[in-house]
Amino acid sequence: MRRIFLIRHGHPDFPLDSKICLGRTNLPLGPLGRMQACLLARELQFPELSSVISSPLLRCRQTAEVFGRPFATENGFVEQNMGSWDGLDFETIKKRFPALYQERGQNPLLVPPGAETLAEVQQRVLPALRRCVDAGPGDLAVIAHASVIQAILSSVMGVPLAESRQFRLPYGAYAVLLWDGEFQVETLKKLPHSDMTPEQADALLSAAAPGERVEAHSRAVAEKAKEIADELPLPLDRNALICAALLHDVARTQRNHASVGAAWVKALGYEKEAEFIRQHHDLETDALDEAAVLYLSDKCIQEDKPVSIEERFESSAVRCVTVEAKAAHAKRFETAKALQGRINTLCGRPVIL
Repeated sequence: MRRIFLIRHGHPDFPLDSKICLGRTNLPLGPLGRMQACLLARELQFPELSSVISSPLLRCRQTAEVFGRPFATENGFVEQNMGSWDGLDFETIKKRFPALYQERGQNPLLVPPGAETLAEVQQRVLPALRRCVDAGPGDLAVIAHASVIQAILSSVMGVPLAESRQFRLPYGAYAVLLWDGEFQVETLKKLPHSDMTPEQADALLSAAAPGERVEAHSRAVAEKAKEIADELPLPLDRNALICAALLHDVARTQRNHASVGAAWVKALGYEKEAEFIRQHHDLETDALDEAAVLYLSDKCIQEDKPVSIEERFESSAVRCVTVEAKAAHAKRFETAKALQGRINTLCGRPVIL
């Protein structure tokens, strides 16, 4: 019996909390989407996976590329054309089309002006799926869009299209069909979630592509966090600490990068590591825990080289021009020095210079 993996592409290149009507608008993957694609590829590297088929839109093709094997595109798997709403944020849509927006919330079969209906989507998607299945043996990965997967699952489950929203997958999730002359559902909704390891965290860092300097800094911070954890006589979760250290600056190019990076890692399903990342810029308690070790490790590394805490803060002080920024900088320095003293005392030697 063959398996068909119906995979929704990773998160496109817009903010995590954005609400955009995204149909044929051809956005690439964002950093979170690339990390989601990385997790998918790591989970679905089965010998039986003989073919990878993608929608022609860029966000799907970039998800397919992470599988590291040749793939084909199938025009029948393109996302629903959303007509005059395509690419607009929902606040704009509510202002321009208030009545239709409200009615569509109750009846998904209603579509914006110039858009494809769900029935039209299903009419092109189902033959495309059969073409792919008939093209050769082995398991098949189909990387497509929300409406495409909903249309397939509605047909297989015998559910009216008006109720197809129940089959909407999150970004980077997948469903699994079985094929033995006819389709049946094996898995309706799954997010890839393997155990986080330093090797996987490093792969996610590379997939997010924050830049060579950020990657080098993150790896140096992870080494420092491991060094401190090895010395401390405390029951720390070393694995989670090192993984969080590798990913602590994954959103370094974003505003409020600690919060954004934590939100990305949490969206991948790794809440413990996300919490350490969230606090790596500003600690919220005086507990000597994994978050504190990550905080201090980050303050012991300049670029990718070890430095004293004084050197690190002297270098960053020039960026603080307002009274508020200077006060926050002084508080972080005070926190780092206090942690340095506590850790050195516990270890019985100057682990942190």
